[in-house]
Amino acid sequence: MIKKKIAIIGSGFSGLSSACYLAKHGYDVTVFEKNSQVGGRARMFEAEGFKFDMGPSWYWMPDVFDKFFADFGRATNEFYQLKQLDPGFQIIYSPDETLAIDADFNSLVQKFESIEQGAGKNLRKFVANAEYKYQISMSDLVYKPSHSFLEFVKWNIIKQVLKTNLFSPLSNEVRKLFKDTRLVKLMEFPVIFLGAMADKIPALYSIMNYSALKQGTFYPKGGMVEIVHGMKKLADSLGVTFELNANVEKIEVKDNRCNGLTVNNTFHQFDAVISSADYHHTEMNLLAPNWRNYGSEYWEKKVFAPSSILFYLGINKRIAKLIHHNLFFNTDFEKHADAIYKKPEWVKEPLFYVCMPSKTDDTVAPDSYENLFILIPHSTELESDEDLIERNFENVLSRLELYCGEAIREHIVYRRDFSGKDFKSEYNSFKGNAYGLANTLMQTAFFKPKMKNKKIGNLLYTGQLTVPGPGVPPALISGKIAATEMDKILTRFEI
Repeated sequence: MIKKKIAIIGSGFSGLSSACYLAKHGYDVTVFEKNSQVGGRARMFEAEGFKFDMGPSWYWMPDVFDKFFADFGRATNEFYQLKQLDPGFQIIYSPDETLAIDADFNSLVQKFESIEQGAGKNLRKFVANAEYKYQISMSDLVYKPSHSFLEFVKWNIIKQVLKTNLFSPLSNEVRKLFKDTRLVKLMEFPVIFLGAMADKIPALYSIMNYSALKQGTFYPKGGMVEIVHGMKKLADSLGVTFELNANVEKIEVKDNRCNGLTVNNTFHQFDAVISSADYHHTEMNLLAPNWRNYGSEYWEKKVFAPSSILFYLGINKRIAKLIHHNLFFNTDFEKHADAIYKKPEWVKEPLFYVCMPSKTDDTVAPDSYENLFILIPHSTELESDEDLIERNFENVLSRLELYCGEAIREHIVYRRDFSGKDFKSEYNSFKGNAYGLANTLMQTAFFKPKMKNKKIGNLLYTGQLTVPGPGVPPALISGKIAATEMDKILTRFEI
């Protein structure tokens, strides 16, 4: 029997996930990647003895990774080795005031109580509720394709939603339990990356707090790229074919069905296509207008999570006060959030994030050197130029030196910048977004861009602009959903 041939556009986490599941189902799968290595935004580059993860740096929701590999009868530790970070991360409120998030939850509860009377008890209450939401989400919500709201019209789901206020604003849940501004910032900080103010984000997303504060923060030895390497190794063992430096130029359609792709000016015939590339790019640049789910007006009305300015730095000495993950909230939190989500503008004193994996991993930098990754989130409505990037760099370096109490600028031996224009050119990212769509209520579940193309029977989309949403664990889940749906389509209709 001849295997049906399926093309996957893009080799990010959702593309790799789809490829593995479809190969397991018995399909002949080929992944086309425009860049020279697999991984999409999770690629790695090396320079002057440093190894930099280019994209994701947080390893949360470890059970999702375990479930992915377990679906193939394998274990996560067969592909990479995890270390739990302790502290998981720290928030810097001022040069003299930080809050480290202990790996031991009981210790963290005591720390909350020392900051605000009753906050320890309230943290247990908040996290217990978030854990329940997490269990509901993992069992009843996130693995659904969300073709229709009818998928959610089941009494057990409705009862759970009513019981936990899944779709009330996250800010309500946080601020009724915590008053100290430091604790409020901690509990609301994921919204900077989810793409909306806390009063617009559904309380469903407190599941991220549960993972960060109770499950813990982990790191794969060698960097986040080791997850990519592990998935690629699994895909290879399942017979998946990878084509690198393969720029998909057009999805070919005949009789309301994809019949192949034009790649590097060459036609390749396939029985079906899943695109894990940017959804907007797939529709607006790879499909003729009459085959698109959505037009340009639809995308312009969507609320996007931030773009970012990134600095990859190599430092020729050790830096004492930084840990693996550092969130600098030593400026006006609300002002920066407003500048991202309400009135787009550049702020003089931005919030920023510093990742220093060399604190955990001696393979990512030369001996006695440090590897720094600095991220400044900003609105996708803003364009950065060299002068603006440099002003932001000088600002965050000055604040970094003030906190650390030592010179850093003069010890930089390697620097690479990455900004919105690079997100566009490297990943075909709409408006240079770094994290996909904002997870507002009206962009959650069946309100997201549909996974199925409504006009082409054998074209599906996967990744951060469709269900279940942005982030590495959701991307793994999105790939599984897309593969399952494609298997149903090909089996049912024998395309």
